[in-house]
Amino acid sequence: MSAQDIICAVTVLFIIGMVWLRTRMQYARRGSPGTLQLQPAGRIYFAALAAVLVLGWLAAPPLGRLLWTDASVTPGLLRGIWFISTYYLFILVHRIIKTRGIEVYRLTA
Repeated sequence: MSAQDIICAVTVLFIIGMVWLRTRMQYARRGSPGTLQLQPAGRIYFAALAAVLVLGWLAAPPLGRLLWTDASVTPGLLRGIWFISTYYLFILVHRIIKTRGIEVYRLTA
């Protein structure tokens, strides 16, 4: 595994952690008792996140080379662009499902 692949793997873990943390913060209430439980919609949400990130790992370099023909572009850069785009996409996805009344987490007593 090359150094670029290790950096990309750490980036994927960071993105998953940031989406998890940001989503949990949307449901947590300061000072309220109880714990947050992941709902079935939340499992689908995070499974979709994982699928998009894996797709990016595999598809970002070839797709990026089609759009960006510069020979000096690296697969790590293209994957990084995909990963940060995925983060922002899932902010939008979470807002959409939250406005429809679908909970990713539920506060339980």
